[in-house]
Amino acid sequence: MSSFQNPGLEPEVPSLPELPASVPFENPVWSGWDVLQIFLFTLVCFILFGLLAAFGAQRLLYPRSRFLDVVQFPLVAVFGQVLAYILVLVFMVALVKRVPGHEFWRELRWKWPRRWPLFLLAGLVLSVGLQAFAHLLPMPKELPMDRFFRTAPEAWALSIFGMTLAPLMEELLFRGFLYPVLVRRLGGAAAVLLTAASFCLIHALQLGFAWGPLLVIFLVGLALTVTRAATKSVAPGFLIHVAYNSTISVLLFAGTDGFRHLERLSQ
Repeated sequence: MSSFQNPGLEPEVPSLPELPASVPFENPVWSGWDVLQIFLFTLVCFILFGLLAAFGAQRLLYPRSRFLDVVQFPLVAVFGQVLAYILVLVFMVALVKRVPGHEFWRELRWKWPRRWPLFLLAGLVLSVGLQAFAHLLPMPKELPMDRFFRTAPEAWALSIFGMTLAPLMEELLFRGFLYPVLVRRLGGAAAVLLTAASFCLIHALQLGFAWGPLLVIFLVGLALTVTRAATKSVAPGFLIHVAYNSTISVLLFAGTDGFRHLERLSQ
């Protein structure tokens, strides 16, 4: 039994709905060993430039002070960290560009958001909210980093450093290099938690290993890493980080009458 066919008509094939574009998988051009090299190189640079900065400061500015004392001077420490971070950034760029055709900022997924003021606002809200939360935690009366706020020049130096180079380098290191490697090996949830924990640990010495301040820093790292995961870009987290640190600096500036009465911080 033959079926009737109309040669003038083509059978209509139902069209499939368009599938959403898949989220690009994190596949950096560097490996976990490369990230480990960056961490080790950063540590070596911090030690080396800290010593070099102290040696130069002792020779030029503090000839009557002991070398071990000069090493701990806040202004000397910040200057050494600035020099170290500059060299670390050069090392990062060289690591990415070792294979021709790879552009540093593109590989780091540095995409400036169009609504960038919203991320600055998010950083401000995060800072105020976590400072309020910190009042519910057992916070030590003194922390090792308090030595950076004994004089106005020291407070200015740390504040400027904390609003510029420090957040940039920390975002490149943790959310730029470390996070995508962890995602590739362990998946999203584990990568977010481990990146936030690593970010917390590098601040442990500054915070005297006190669990209250460390919990706050962990939550900051968690927010920054979730932002990196959600936006697929490092730049939004950098904006939040800058706003977070800037809010703290502005509050300290206002509370100490322009860093002129730093003794209020210990009251």
